[in-house]
Amino acid sequence: MESLEKKLGYTFRNKALLSEALNHSSYANEHRGQGLESNERLEFLGDSVLGFVTAEFLFLRHPDLPEGDLTRIRAALVCEESLHEVAQGLGLGDHLKLGRGEEAGGGRTRASILADATEAVFAAVYLDGGIEAASALIHRVLLDCQREEVVEEKRKDYKTALQELVQRQPDQELVYRMAGESGPDHNKTFLAEVLLNGAVVGAGEGHSKKEAEQSAARAALEKLQA
Repeated sequence: MESLEKKLGYTFRNKALLSEALNHSSYANEHRGQGLESNERLEFLGDSVLGFVTAEFLFLRHPDLPEGDLTRIRAALVCEESLHEVAQGLGLGDHLKLGRGEEAGGGRTRASILADATEAVFAAVYLDGGIEAASALIHRVLLDCQREEVVEEKRKDYKTALQELVQRQPDQELVYRMAGESGPDHNKTFLAEVLLNGAVVGAGEGHSKKEAEQSAARAALEKLQA
């Protein structure tokens, strides 16, 4: 627990809050008679704390952006993928308490479980130290300039941009195809290729087919515009 507190940069007065934040429902169900609570209620609260802190951050950082853009950026910043990355950086998976079945099924590395636990930890810090402590943590592990730039990059629609580029010439045909996949079912990596008039002009990987196609389209754009 101390090693996790060091990574969080926060020392709990009430250690039970952090312990509860690490209790997956499968673990709590297996220890029902011991009065253990799962982290689901903390996750619920943490989602709201995270949403507020992120909204305030974007509101102050981007005084000229309209509500729609702020909403889209916030959604991307607090999505499961972002929270999974935060959890990995904190080594949160090493501290989770899982039921036997969830442990055997690879739950310790499952993105959804790690993302939920991250929100639960945010809530635990909020309850233990208030909004300032929670905000400081969220800013430190999530709301940095580099991460927002990554989010902005992901918001770009490379497939549309590639289609618009290709359509400047008549009789051009773009086709996307899956060229392979690897990894376990809960954390697959897909490889996509994009073909222009039957020839491969770009390839890319992603954790979903859509993400892989976007990556392939980006590679094709870079090649065609070089």
